[in-house]
Amino acid sequence: MNTPEQEKVTEESLALRKVALGSPSGFLAFGFGSGLSPLAPGSMGTLVAIPFAFVLRSLGPVAFWLLLILLFLLGVSLCSHVSKKLGVHDHGGIVWDEMVGYWLAIAFVPLQWQWILAAFLLFRFFDIFKPWPIRQIDKRLSGGFGIMIDDVVAGFFTMVILAAVQTL
Repeated sequence: MNTPEQEKVTEESLALRKVALGSPSGFLAFGFGSGLSPLAPGSMGTLVAIPFAFVLRSLGPVAFWLLLILLFLLGVSLCSHVSKKLGVHDHGGIVWDEMVGYWLAIAFVPLQWQWILAAFLLFRFFDIFKPWPIRQIDKRLSGGFGIMIDDVVAGFFTMVILAAVQTL
């Protein structure tokens, strides 16, 4: 027999799964379910983004950038909608923002494992530790745009550092 606390956790878990897997918006916002990971959902969402990076980059530069902008705008809507459903601003399981941020991070690097790993590690560093100005952006902006933009800035920082390393 479960204690009331265990039943509450189970109910919350089921409600979260229902939002994450019960609609296309939840499924996308939760990174195809990767955001349900009990351990490091943001990192899991970023890992799920890697195969899609190959697809996006194969489209060529113009299509890549247009699609990335559209995916960002979609993310603003998705993250806003799903966070309202959950009643939590920027729930840790919402990982669409990590996915778009990572896709930006790999915009200019060769699609080789060393660069993909470097992009993953640098992006996760910026997303987790939120150095200036990422932390200020995260604190000051709300809604779907607020959820998305701090990860886009983290992706931008990663992209710039990797481009500089590649140039050297």
